[in-house]
Amino acid sequence: MPGENLSRDEARERAALLSVDGYDVSLDVRSAIGDPGAGSKAPRTFRSVTTIRFRCAEPGATSFADLIAPSVTAVSLNGRDLDPSEVFDGSRITLEDLAADNELVVDAQCAYSRTGEGLHRFVDPEDGEVYLYTQYEPADSRRVFAGFEQPDLKAPFRFEVRAPEGWTVWSNGAGELADGVWRFAETKPISTYITCVVAGPYHYVTDSYSRTFADGTTLEIPLGAMCRKGLAPYFDADDVFLVTKQGLDFFHDHFDYPYPFGKYDQAFVPEYNLGAMENPGLVTFREEFIFRGKVTRASYEGRANVVLHEMAHMWFGDLVTMEWWDDLWLKESFADFMGAFSLVGATRFKDGWITFANRRKAWAYRADQLPSTHPITADIRDLQDAKLNFDGITYAKGASVLKQLVAYVGQDAFLEGARRYFKRHAYGNTRLGDLLSVLEETSGRDMGAWARAWLQTAGVNALTPQVLLDAEGRIEELAVLQEAAESHPELRPHRVAVGLYRRNADGALERYTRAEVDVDGPRTVVAELAGAEAPELVLVNDDDLTYCKTRFDETSLATLREHLGALTDPLARALCWSALWNMTRDALLPARDFVALVLRFAGRESDIGVLQMLHAWADSSLVHYVAPQWRPTGERLLAEGALRELRAAEPGGEQQLAWARFFASVASGPEDLALLRGLLEGTEKIEGLDVDQELRWAFLTPLAAHGVADESVLAAELARDDTASGKRHQVRCLAARPSAAVKAQAWAQVVESDALSNALVEATIVGFARPSQRELLAPYAEKYFAAIERVWDKRSIQIGMDVVRGLFPALQQSQATLDATDAWLAAHEDAAPALRRLVLEARDDLARGLRGQACDAAAADA
Repeated sequence: MPGENLSRDEARERAALLSVDGYDVSLDVRSAIGDPGAGSKAPRTFRSVTTIRFRCAEPGATSFADLIAPSVTAVSLNGRDLDPSEVFDGSRITLEDLAADNELVVDAQCAYSRTGEGLHRFVDPEDGEVYLYTQYEPADSRRVFAGFEQPDLKAPFRFEVRAPEGWTVWSNGAGELADGVWRFAETKPISTYITCVVAGPYHYVTDSYSRTFADGTTLEIPLGAMCRKGLAPYFDADDVFLVTKQGLDFFHDHFDYPYPFGKYDQAFVPEYNLGAMENPGLVTFREEFIFRGKVTRASYEGRANVVLHEMAHMWFGDLVTMEWWDDLWLKESFADFMGAFSLVGATRFKDGWITFANRRKAWAYRADQLPSTHPITADIRDLQDAKLNFDGITYAKGASVLKQLVAYVGQDAFLEGARRYFKRHAYGNTRLGDLLSVLEETSGRDMGAWARAWLQTAGVNALTPQVLLDAEGRIEELAVLQEAAESHPELRPHRVAVGLYRRNADGALERYTRAEVDVDGPRTVVAELAGAEAPELVLVNDDDLTYCKTRFDETSLATLREHLGALTDPLARALCWSALWNMTRDALLPARDFVALVLRFAGRESDIGVLQMLHAWADSSLVHYVAPQWRPTGERLLAEGALRELRAAEPGGEQQLAWARFFASVASGPEDLALLRGLLEGTEKIEGLDVDQELRWAFLTPLAAHGVADESVLAAELARDDTASGKRHQVRCLAARPSAAVKAQAWAQVVESDALSNALVEATIVGFARPSQRELLAPYAEKYFAAIERVWDKRSIQIGMDVVRGLFPALQQSQATLDATDAWLAAHEDAAPALRRLVLEARDDLARGLRGQACDAAAADA
């Protein structure tokens, strides 16, 4: 629909015209249960009645409200009934002849969602129970109630909900049930996209938080956590509450602004599109953060990081909100940084910056080298642009830049700036300049040049050491060379630490000296290191102070090839692994060399999160970057190496679990598959390895993909695990089977039909695109390009993104596929910009893979 994609200009015009005093939203979701009617093809709907009180700066003007709904029963503006057929076009309600003070009442039939957008309805296959939750960012509250769907038109909200008997309902404010209606306390002024409703027979656990401040006042915050009843046996709410309390203490200590939204509920909900969402007073998370089987410490750390990330949003995003999505970084970059900052400062996960350096920055580096890269403060023209900008630039690069900012202005000045920012703009909206002004106040530095270099330009710099030794073998001069891509030539100021490493008498590779320096321009001399003993390894950006790609001089690279496992500092080791992976992606290091490094040294990796990242990178090397003719050899070597480490790992330990999962992901030979089958059936044992239900599905995926587990085996496994999680796993395995008929059916279910929910679409896509089935998937390259524009036009943006990204023929690694992509782009210059962006990104990944394969082949021939 033309009006569905709100533009920035339209939003600015409406914000200049209107200001909102409050919403009353009444929802009736009793229709969520029961039979909608035999043979009914109409969407299942619920009643939504919205009353909006707002002012207009120019009486007599015309504006519009947003609503996406199958039908509107009645519209009333200032007591005047309007004909819905005349004022509602499917996504907008035209509002003419506005008064200075207005009241709009909209009575609509809104549709339940199966795509995770709006009010999502989920039926648990285990017990038939129905669960509801809302998800709106950036602009899907209009699927649930009429409103002004843009972040700068904040207002207080009052919700009431009629729900089936026996259900509990939650919203942003505290609620109570009276006369069959759940009524919720009025919120503070907030944006539409962070309002929330969760309803159903959820399992609910409570706790409380108390804080007494220096002035003697005490803050009491009721805490709650919920999940589906079927997940209750696995729900470790105590650990969630522990991290929650630690985070609240940390942010109260550092922000000097009491948590402003009353209660703090956290809902773990099914079929969630995101990791989590920062709705004030009612944070929603994907239920996969409740672990049905044994997981590593990295999973608990990841969950804690997300809990703290969303909590930081209560201040950065909810209390103070960006004016428009251009400044999305004002909440996401800060929450990403604060998640790691508080994780290390407040919880048991003291190595959180290692995970940040290894995992989060990898996401940023990839995003910043795509053709769609953008400045952290982006140019967001409309809502489709906004949806795609929840990316590695806005989150991880922005957080990395903030870490650099802390090094630049000092932690005290940075935090004092945040405190002034909250107090000055509480319940308001801001732009970049509002934050920079307080940082200038607290640091005394000119933030303009820093912002231009770091926030308003795109691309990632590469820093390489250059070492010149004197006749006595000491450093005569050490310089740092800075490079930038031709497409984004900005050379930035970097505050970096340069570490020098040598092996000691025991063979450990350790840092013996370090210097901090401001790198500026193409070449910077580190005068402090002149005269130092010759290093075996020079690590630029030691301690990970800045955002850059780190390169190595020849001596350092040779040292890592032989002694990477001897590097004792876990952060330095993670930084070296990250640099080596970037070199692999940039076709500077043959992919088979990276695989060899993983096989040689990964078994000595102490940080479980880094180890799991290495597994993912090794697998990606094999799928995308090694020369095709070496791939069978690489598959065999990785499977042999994984099995060797699996058998050598401490029985029952998390390293053993990580290697078991990696072995399953790379297993392909008959003996490997026979071992997996034996572990499932109990005829094979590995000491200490508990093959729980989640691990059973991990083993079944390769068995299905290689034709060892057929439909009957998967049906039997679903009977064993007849749950929502089991169903997703089964659907993935079914689509993974090596059959032309299976692939045709999976394609039709995803591309030609909208019958599957978002979670089952995702599972089907993952099963469909198996690296071992390149020839089987080859016919779908042409079908992909014929279908994607239609899919984008007809399906929700979330499903469109899943299809366009997930079904791109990335496994057809040839110039012909690259040419077909270019042909589609040339023939569809007028396609939706967001769609073109997704295809351009996929094309870039494909071209990068082909360059990597050429590098790998050339190394083999040398």
